[in-house]
Amino acid sequence: MKKEGLSAFIFPSADAHNSEYTPAHWHGREWISGFSGSAGTAVVTMDKAALWTDSRYFIAAAEMLQGTEFELMKDGLPSTPSISKWLGHVLSSVDGAEVGVDGFCYTQHEAQTMRTALRHEGGITLRTNLDILSRIWKDRPPIPQDKVFILPQGYTGISAKEKLHNLRMELNRQHLCGMLVSALDEIAWLLNLRGSDVHCTPVFVAYLLLEQEKTTLYIDPHKVDDDVAHYLHEQGVSVDDYSHIEKGLHSYSQYNILLDSHNTSCMLYEKVKCQEVIDRPSPVARMKAVKNETELEGIRNAMLKDGIALTKLCRWLKDGSASMSELSVDEQLLTFKKEQPLFHGLSFDTIVGYKEHGAIVHYEATEKTNYPIKPNGLLLVDCGSQYLDGTTDITRTFAIGTLTQEEKDICTIVLKAHIRLAKARWMAGTTGTQLDILARGVVWDAGYHYGHGTGHGVGCFLSCHEGPQRIRIQYSDEALVPGMIVSDEPGIYVEGKYGCRWENLLLVVSDGKGVQGEDFYRFENLSLCPFDKETINVGMLTADEKDWINAYHQKVYETLSPHLDTLHSTWLKTACAPIN
Repeated sequence: MKKEGLSAFIFPSADAHNSEYTPAHWHGREWISGFSGSAGTAVVTMDKAALWTDSRYFIAAAEMLQGTEFELMKDGLPSTPSISKWLGHVLSSVDGAEVGVDGFCYTQHEAQTMRTALRHEGGITLRTNLDILSRIWKDRPPIPQDKVFILPQGYTGISAKEKLHNLRMELNRQHLCGMLVSALDEIAWLLNLRGSDVHCTPVFVAYLLLEQEKTTLYIDPHKVDDDVAHYLHEQGVSVDDYSHIEKGLHSYSQYNILLDSHNTSCMLYEKVKCQEVIDRPSPVARMKAVKNETELEGIRNAMLKDGIALTKLCRWLKDGSASMSELSVDEQLLTFKKEQPLFHGLSFDTIVGYKEHGAIVHYEATEKTNYPIKPNGLLLVDCGSQYLDGTTDITRTFAIGTLTQEEKDICTIVLKAHIRLAKARWMAGTTGTQLDILARGVVWDAGYHYGHGTGHGVGCFLSCHEGPQRIRIQYSDEALVPGMIVSDEPGIYVEGKYGCRWENLLLVVSDGKGVQGEDFYRFENLSLCPFDKETINVGMLTADEKDWINAYHQKVYETLSPHLDTLHSTWLKTACAPIN
C-alpha cells in the first residue's frame, strides 16, 4: 500500500463474476481477515482494519475475528457506519487519500457507488487497477482447471442451441445486438455444461460473449476436452482463452451491447468500445428461474430422494441408541444421501446446530466446536443436495428428548409463519417483497425478528441460491410467476440458547382466475419431510393450520412410503399421523 500510495484497500467477497460462492483463488477476504462466511467485506488502512457482514454472521464473525486487528461492523444496524463513512472518518487527516480495490472483483455498479460516496467523504479517490493479492498472497490457489462436462438434454429439457436462440430473440425484442454473460450459473445453464470450480455449486470459470451471428466461450482451454469441444461446435459456440476476454470486448464490433452493471466487473465494463452500452439486468436470470417441465420433473425426483435420506436421518435421530454429536449427525446424513441415485454432492455445507449453535444462522461444526448431543434441547439441521436432475434445500428442527415450554412455543410460532406463506394465494404481478410480511409478520407479532430473507430461488443442478425472484423485506420488483421455485424459511434465533427454522421449497403454480378475471397463483410444496411433532404446541395452532399440517404429512407419507423398507415406512407412518 505504501508503494502504491494507497491509504486503504477493500477486499470484497466476490470473484471476477460476482459469484456468491467463489473458487479458492478469490478467497482474498478470508485470507486477509480469517472470516470465512459467504458474505462480507474487509477494509485495511495503514493502522486499522474492519470487516462488514450481515446478521446471518454476527455471532460467527465475532468468534472468527477474535485476536485479530479486525473490528466487526454489523452491517444493516443503524449504528453501523457504511464503508465509505468509516473511511471518511479514519482518513480525514490524510491529504489526497486513495483507496484501492481489485476492479475485476468489484462490479461497475459497486465502483460507481463507492466513487461517489468517497468523493462526498472528503474527496477520496477510488483506484480499481490493482490486484494487491497477486503481490502479497504468496501461496494463492490458482484458478481451477478441472474439466467441464455436458449435462444431457434428458435433464435440461432444451438444447443449448435452442436456449441461445431464445436469448437472441429476447435481445432482438429489446433492440440489443449482443451481451456479455458474466454470471457462472447463467453460462452453465445456457450451455448445458457443468463443472466443479466452486465448492457445492457445479459451475466453471468462464465468460460468454454473445453477438448477433457469433457466440464465444472464454475459458481455460485445459478445461475443454475433445468431446466438449465437439459439442460446443455443434451448438454454434466457439472457444477462446479465458484471459482473452478483455481483448474480445475491446474488439466487439456490434452497435450496442447489454452489460449488467450489477454483475459485470468495472474492469471489463470499461473495456467495451462500441457505440452504446445498455445497462440492464441479464435476461438469462429470469429465463433460468422459470423451470421447464423436464426440469420440474427432475426437481421432484430430487426432492423424493432427499426425502428418503431425511426420513432415514429422522428415524436415526429419534431412535436414540447411537451416541451422537453435531459432526456425527452431519456424517450420517451424508451417508444416507450418498445411497440415492444421481447424487453429486451437497448444495452447501450442512448446518447441524445443537442448542445455542442453532442460533448461529450459518454455523458449521468443526472438531473444535463439535457438541455432543444429549437427550434435551433443539437440534437444527439445514441441508441441501446436488443431484444430476435437481438441487434441494431444506431445514428441520428436532426435539432431542425433553423441550421447555418456551422452546416448543418458539418452534410453533415459526411453523405458523411457515404455513402462512405456504398457503398464500396472490394476483399476478405480486413480488416476493409483498409476500414476505405473511411469514415475517407472524414472527413480529410474537415480538421476534430474523435478519435473513424469508425465501430465495433455487437452481436445477446449479446454485442453491438464485435470483431474480426472492422473498425478503428488501425491495424487489421481480414478480413471482409459474415455474419459479422459492424457499419458505422463517426462523427465530435466541443467542446463547437455541434456534429454530422450518424450510421447504415451493413451486409457483397457476390457481385460476379471480372474480374480475385476473390470474391468480399459489404455491405447490415440493419438499418431503415431516415436521417434528414433538416440537409443536398444538394448542397454539388454528384448525386451518392443523389441517394444513395433516394434509402435508399425508402427502409426505403417501409419496415416500412406497420407496422405504418396512422399518422406515412404519416409523414415517407414525411421524405423519394426524394432529388432532
